[in-house]
Amino acid sequence: MIPPQPWAHLPFFTEVWPGLRDRLPPDFLPGPDRLFAALEATAPQDTRVVILGQDPYPTPGHANGLAFSVTPQTPLPRSLKNIFTELRDDIGATPATGDLSPWVRQGVLLLNSALSVLPGQAGAHARWGWDRLAREAVAEAQRHQPLAFLLWGAHAQKTLKDLPRPQDLVIATAHPSPLSARRGFFGSRPFSRINDWLTAQGARPIDWTG
Repeated sequence: MIPPQPWAHLPFFTEVWPGLRDRLPPDFLPGPDRLFAALEATAPQDTRVVILGQDPYPTPGHANGLAFSVTPQTPLPRSLKNIFTELRDDIGATPATGDLSPWVRQGVLLLNSALSVLPGQAGAHARWGWDRLAREAVAEAQRHQPLAFLLWGAHAQKTLKDLPRPQDLVIATAHPSPLSARRGFFGSRPFSRINDWLTAQGARPIDWTG
């Protein structure tokens, strides 16, 4: 569980990570090999879109270290199913599996505000200080270029409060959870709006199908 390059210089890794690391139990999810998967896959200078989740799925074998994403063989969780419904309605895209790694390879930072969880106990590590890493990572990515933010739900909006700048795109809606998706998530067309924004800047759009 080595701090990932080129994010290792963030103050979190010297001021918070040593103590947090020592608290992690042997059975935490998504496991040591996937703990920093989001940061390992997306460098600050390559980040173009930020989607912030809450914490990994608490069912063993489901989380792959990327926010909202699951391992390829896992049935779609309800929130991800709603995300794919909106994606289909927005641009007609239907990814083959719930593994969102293809988005990450195009500069979409799929970061959770807490990177660890206990099996069967959603939110177990939500107050361990992980949210500081989320804010520091986003601020580091902002040093390189404007970002598009997809802030789904009050938690994401609160965690990254005051970070988006005038040059960034912010799409803040209800969470895609079945409890709230019909209160502003459905019909928000976030995927086409991001691609329109990227294209207007002369950047390549995201292939949301993978």
